[in-house]
Amino acid sequence: MAEAKLERTENGLVPQEDGWFVLNAKDAAWMHVDELGEYVGFEGREARFTELGLNLNVMAPGQPMAMYHRENRQEDFLVLNGEAIAIVEGQERRLRAWDLFHCPANVDHVVIGAGAGSCLILAVGARRPGDHGLVYPADETAQKHGAGVDNETTEGNEAYARFSKPVMRPYREGDLPDV
Repeated sequence: MAEAKLERTENGLVPQEDGWFVLNAKDAAWMHVDELGEYVGFEGREARFTELGLNLNVMAPGQPMAMYHRENRQEDFLVLNGEAIAIVEGQERRLRAWDLFHCPANVDHVVIGAGAGSCLILAVGARRPGDHGLVYPADETAQKHGAGVDNETTEGNEAYARFSKPVMRPYREGDLPDV
């Protein structure tokens, strides 16, 4: 397989085709959502990873990574820096640096920034063709943290309706801790 072409955009480097590549997170295009924080997925609009989704998420205390949901695919979350709360099947679990939250398919969950400063989480999820089987269940614990819907839905647009739209932007100094 050939090396993928990386295109420089005003927001950072973006892969334009399938193939292998090396891309530093600070050089990649980032996404920002006021209520959900920052993330970088290392993919292009057309050049998507087919088997594995991988992204870095930076969240301030109280910011959820997503809406409380379940899907028919495994996900894993490794806290690289800071603190977070995982809400799993309606229960809160505190997470700190180097904690791994393993989430099998069909488990209700969300991760929320916590502690005194921002947290950095590596998120990895399985991909396969077809429906994700996404469900956004109503859950009191998730609602308490601003990460839950009032009424169960399978519609992402409905679940995320109260949030601002994602905005692509370049890396900003300080988004990632120096290591």
